[in-house]
Amino acid sequence: MTITLAHYLVLGAILFATGIVGIFLNRKNLIVLLMSIELMLLAVNLNFVAFSHYLGDMAGQVFVFFILTVAAAEAAIGLAILVTMFRKLDTIHAEDLGQLKG
Repeated sequence: MTITLAHYLVLGAILFATGIVGIFLNRKNLIVLLMSIELMLLAVNLNFVAFSHYLGDMAGQVFVFFILTVAAAEAAIGLAILVTMFRKLDTIHAEDLGQLKG
């Protein structure tokens, strides 16, 4: 059995749907929200790499490096906000983010 483009696209769709479900089921915990966003970005990256390999073009794989760079910056900033929020408020609930204004 050979693995085709459809297999990769189905796996990417399942990963993306899992990320969306993670966002909608748990809107309170910031760690779960960040992990769900990262899962969605990785699903998109999988599709870019699959299409790039299928079409024989390196542009999709180069674009993945830019997405991974943005995702790493997003995770670093998100975790910095999370640490600041926990130090000041002793909670990581998303609805308490408004209290960090000032």
